[in-house]
Amino acid sequence: MGDERYNRFVEAFNEEAPTSIRMNPLHRGTVPSVQQVPWCPEGFYLSGRPQFTFDPLFHAGCYYVQEASSMFICHVLKLFVKEPVAMLDLCAAPGGKSTAARTLLPEGSTLVSNEPIAVRAQILLENITKWGWKNCVVTNNYPRDFRKAKAKFDIILCDVPCSGEGMFRKDPNAISEWSLQNVEKCWRLQREIVAEAWECLNPGGLLIYSTCTYNTKENEENVRWIVENYDAEILSVPTDPSWGITGSLLEGFDAPVYRFIPGYTKGEGLFMAVLRKENFNSGPGPSRRFLMSGPDPSIKILKAEMPEGEFPKVDLPYSEALRYLRGEALVLPADTSKGFVTITYKGVALGPAKNIGNRANNLYPKPWRIKTTHLPTEAPEIVK
Repeated sequence: MGDERYNRFVEAFNEEAPTSIRMNPLHRGTVPSVQQVPWCPEGFYLSGRPQFTFDPLFHAGCYYVQEASSMFICHVLKLFVKEPVAMLDLCAAPGGKSTAARTLLPEGSTLVSNEPIAVRAQILLENITKWGWKNCVVTNNYPRDFRKAKAKFDIILCDVPCSGEGMFRKDPNAISEWSLQNVEKCWRLQREIVAEAWECLNPGGLLIYSTCTYNTKENEENVRWIVENYDAEILSVPTDPSWGITGSLLEGFDAPVYRFIPGYTKGEGLFMAVLRKENFNSGPGPSRRFLMSGPDPSIKILKAEMPEGEFPKVDLPYSEALRYLRGEALVLPADTSKGFVTITYKGVALGPAKNIGNRANNLYPKPWRIKTTHLPTEAPEIVK
């Protein structure tokens, strides 16, 4: 980083990590915030970190709590994607970049949001389901499974597992888990993931490579390796100098890459590069039609176990909405029709219930329920 940049980075550890959220355009909400994330119009910095768990609008998918640097994916997609595409987010949990991507993709696009680790895939499924956008498929597969299925995509996001240096300020455990051996393990694994992904990329398609770490082994050296081993062109992404983004730190490698460093950017650590597979004029591969009709049967698709359909809506006050999110049985108004209903808060859907007359069976998925027994009496006003 050099002395000046490194010293400023170290000073940032004495500063409070910024809290930011990204609004869901499906809901017409506003944020009582004075500062917008400059590279993402839907992103906002908050003055503090509220208790999101106790806000029903958070559970309803009105906004996503996301670190601001990660929202740079919005800027990239808005710049390069102008027509319907098939996109794969290969290592997607918990879902921040996937929900951002689905918001930005043109109408008619399909997003496959994948997570190899089963437990994390369930968290991804929850967040994608709550986000509420159509044409989004959640899968639980390894990168090689997509290659074996001969799936093809126009955009593949490889937000690869990394040594996590960019999380040092936000998560002290990331420091204790770091080692030189882990860096070596990570850059090798990252190349394996990219190699599988490249086989699934249509001619002219985009590979977005990102990590939440700083070292050049996992970043610039891997990007250089992609260019040297594949027909790849590194694309330039216009940015504003006021954003404080750092370019390449690898001597002799001046290609356009984008590094977010606390102290220089208002966010946590992130690295991103955008590469295009050559033969751009050859057009999209034939597998786009294949993907639009559903992934190959060998691809494991996850679905939320909730009744589907349009049901009568029952709006609850704050205290009752929290009881619903805890999974408790409810007594609904006497005039509520029997059968499946949609529980709402401030007009926004939270999930299903089944009204049987004297009470309603709570159908909110058990893994999603609020676990704490302490519940506030007043709602946090995070968005309006």
